[in-house]
Amino acid sequence: MNEEDLESHGVNCPYCDTPFDLLVDLSQGSHATWEDCPRCCAPIQLRIEVSPVSGELSSLALGRDDDVL
Repeated sequence: MNEEDLESHGVNCPYCDTPFDLLVDLSQGSHATWEDCPRCCAPIQLRIEVSPVSGELSSLALGRDDDVL
């Protein structure tokens, strides 16, 4: 992981709506992962889509632990 591969994105927790900055590692390509909310500690499901051509973020989806992303 290189620092230039990290992008900061402002998001809101799907549980408590707290805004926070999420660091996304683009070097991993498209993937799904989990992040805990910094305020309520609820598990947030993330789906990260990275363009295979440009290596840029195509989409970022957040959901609750029981959502289907």
